[in-house]
Amino acid sequence: MRQYDLNNAHWFKSSYSNGEGGECVEVSYDFDGVVPVRDSKNPTGPALLVPAAAWSAFVAGIAR
Repeated sequence: MRQYDLNNAHWFKSSYSNGEGGECVEVSYDFDGVVPVRDSKNPTGPALLVPAAAWSAFVAGIAR
């Protein structure tokens, strides 16, 4: 299994986030083929690694 170093990842919070630290996720687009997703309230905690195609389908589904 491939290992990813997320220490220098650039994380982004949804533009729909209210900025008050609510229930948000952050994502990073720094990696080819995978999108790391983490809980914004626990930035040092674990991240889920979602295949990029699955993430794109998820975001497209939400947009609809």
